[in-house]
Amino acid sequence: MKLYSDTELAQILDKPIFHLIGETADEQGVECYVVGGFVRDIFLERPSNDIDVVVVGSGIDIAKAMKEKIGRRAKLSVFKNFGTAQVCIYDKAGNRREIEFVGARKESYSHDSRKPVVENGTLEDDQNRRDFTINAMAICLNKERFGELVDPFDGIYDLEDGIVRTPLDPDVTFSDDPLRMMRCIRFATQLNFFIDDETFDALERNKERIRIISGERIQEELNKIMSTKTPSKGLVEMHRCGLLHIILPELTNLDIVEKGPDGRGHKNNFYHTLEVLDNVARKSDNLWLRWAALLHDIGKAKTKRWDPQNGWTFHNHNYIGAKMLPDIFRRLKLPLDMKMKYVQKLIDLHMRPIAIADEVVTDSAVRRLINDADDDIDDLMTLCEADITSRNELRKKHFIENFRIVRTKLADLKERDFKRLLQPVIDGNEIMEMFGLKPSKEVGTLKLTLKNAVLDNSVPNEREPLLKLLMQKAESMGLTPTS
Repeated sequence: MKLYSDTELAQILDKPIFHLIGETADEQGVECYVVGGFVRDIFLERPSNDIDVVVVGSGIDIAKAMKEKIGRRAKLSVFKNFGTAQVCIYDKAGNRREIEFVGARKESYSHDSRKPVVENGTLEDDQNRRDFTINAMAICLNKERFGELVDPFDGIYDLEDGIVRTPLDPDVTFSDDPLRMMRCIRFATQLNFFIDDETFDALERNKERIRIISGERIQEELNKIMSTKTPSKGLVEMHRCGLLHIILPELTNLDIVEKGPDGRGHKNNFYHTLEVLDNVARKSDNLWLRWAALLHDIGKAKTKRWDPQNGWTFHNHNYIGAKMLPDIFRRLKLPLDMKMKYVQKLIDLHMRPIAIADEVVTDSAVRRLINDADDDIDDLMTLCEADITSRNELRKKHFIENFRIVRTKLADLKERDFKRLLQPVIDGNEIMEMFGLKPSKEVGTLKLTLKNAVLDNSVPNEREPLLKLLMQKAESMGLTPTS
């Protein structure tokens, strides 16, 4: 964070594009300001390529005039219904910069919609409608006031203090547009800021309003939170204010610790999950691997049982969690394509490497893991290593060492192109033809016999040895070849 005087801001904006915007506005006799995230990021010393400009007048007219001045290097898009226009400028290298123009406006809302009634307004009206003080700052681009900061809500001090706060009454801000509640938490997470106490209290009071927001808009903000350096921060804030229970109750259902009759309790699986998520985030930017980390234990709430001998158990929570995933993705309007299948696979398989690492690491077990995880084996290992959050240092050391062995065996098998050998040379079609069978349980049993033999390396993946094994198994099942 760095504070700048108006003179220093003028120097930072001393670029042809900003002077051109200011000159165009002067020619039409209107005020214009660069606003929002672009201004915020100047003080945070963060790169920001897209520019938002507020015109106290017609933003569309200024955009059209800009397009005329720039010529063929600029592309104009007008959104008349919203009173906005966009000018995309391409430099000689083909790089693109977007400038969004909008007329200053004031807004009013009805209770059952986040779509406002919009009227022309002043700069003050426009700043009043902004979501947070750090996004409500404006810098004038007109020639006489070029570089002058207009900051009626002291957003510059909130930036300095690392606070997210609404310009006006937060209850009105969040009730008018409930998506701002998600944006509040997202900005706090992205910038590693605190949420102002009064603003946070309003999040709690208005949380139910999030129900009028579409799944698409919610998942956009969720994905931005999930893509941050420490996504757990945003999820904790969502949980504290009650939003997470509305959006992802399957996750908040994990925030319970019960004790059995003998006093033995289990770990808090909600906070364990957040620890796993942050562990993955330190290793990978893969958004869908992060989603797998967030949802890998959601089946535990449904599978939790007390066993007098073993204490609390969560048998098959991976299988149940994978089954729950499509409903969650459908509700949040997340993609139901291969991305969901990928997350589902990792959730279903996430216990396998841990089970292997808890015992002697055999080639056979690793071969089976490669066969089932296929191209996602490395991501699965990243998730499982992130899942080691035990406070027992000896047990943790044991898992880490065994995972290292698993990784070594994986690399060795890949190097030998073992994947090519995992499917038996005799397939299901040949088995059906050989014994005159249709697709059936018997065919599946014979295929599995051959596959297990190959995976266990008990029979070479060659025709003659596998044929001999096939005949032995068929005979035990009362099957005879047709010829």
